[in-house]
Amino acid sequence: MAERVATPSALATMAAPSRRRLESLDAFRGLAVAGMVLVNNPGDWSQVYWPLDHAKWNGWTPTDLIFPFFLFIVGVSITFSRRTGVAAAARRALVLLGIGLFMYAYPTFDFATSRWPGVLQRIGVVYFCAFLAKRLLGVRGRIVLTALLLVGYWLVMTRIPVPGVGPANLWPQTNLGAWLDRTLMGGHLWSGSNTWDPEGILSTFPAVATALLGLFAGEWLRSARSGRQKARGLYAAGALLTAAGLLWGLRFPINKNLWTSSYVLFTGGAAALLLALVYELVDLGGHRRWARPLVVCGRNAITLFVASGLFARTLIYFGWQEPIYRYLFVSWLPPYIDSLGYAIANVLFWYAILWWMDRKRIYLTV
Repeated sequence: MAERVATPSALATMAAPSRRRLESLDAFRGLAVAGMVLVNNPGDWSQVYWPLDHAKWNGWTPTDLIFPFFLFIVGVSITFSRRTGVAAAARRALVLLGIGLFMYAYPTFDFATSRWPGVLQRIGVVYFCAFLAKRLLGVRGRIVLTALLLVGYWLVMTRIPVPGVGPANLWPQTNLGAWLDRTLMGGHLWSGSNTWDPEGILSTFPAVATALLGLFAGEWLRSARSGRQKARGLYAAGALLTAAGLLWGLRFPINKNLWTSSYVLFTGGAAALLLALVYELVDLGGHRRWARPLVVCGRNAITLFVASGLFARTLIYFGWQEPIYRYLFVSWLPPYIDSLGYAIANVLFWYAILWWMDRKRIYLTV
């Protein structure tokens, strides 16, 4: 994810990011991680506007685009990072897994019941798989791998009977992925269900395909073509992928929790379209001032995600979140707006910290 390898502790003070990285890529990454913080920190989960909440099951909302956008960026970033050995890439993936496990165990550290899968865990696995695909396969090989992951996952989820249940199905608790999660990780799943996990084992395979789409986009951006050609190519590919995802969704529904193959194509297409727009505005058009806050967040993306998550858990554990929310927001804002205001305040609070870090040229990387 970051272009420089940190010290063995994995989070270290670094010099400024490499100039080889596109400003638009940092801005896109910053948009994704700031979106994560926004949707993860409402004042009241019962008062969330629908665009800032996940779809209940099939379908999508803007919130359902955030995580695949980040994995897409992981793929793009691999093509722009300094050449890294397999051992270093494996270490980086393991550090991400470790930080993710730490976050879910914090602050009680009850590892007997804490969640095993998670956002950073998936990012770590997907990063390493995409890195190996880049290292070991040519373009044609990666195209074949992407197709196999998507078609294979579709066949597995819609053709293989579920043990103890019966025919294959795509319902929350009875699909094959949920059965596998319960069988291998029972007692360590997402607390919102305890019977399946949105970052489960099977759905990680198509998630790798999301990063592979980012790899293709990154290689296109690093090609010798003109900037305008690159932007037009991303727009065209994005439109085709989005349309393909919508069409496949008629048979294999777009579903973030299952990370369906149609979801991969749809969100990969949307990511390519947005990256093309940001690339055209920032890198080609030179409109860097408006993108500066996003770039600041993007250069310290892991810091923003981890620190904001640990801080939120600390407030909840000590019972401070509720009075802060009630006193500073509920006391004078109407319902829903007060909850949104709390979420926005979280983003602004952490942006102020990242802005200071950027001024001091402090970048914490993995």
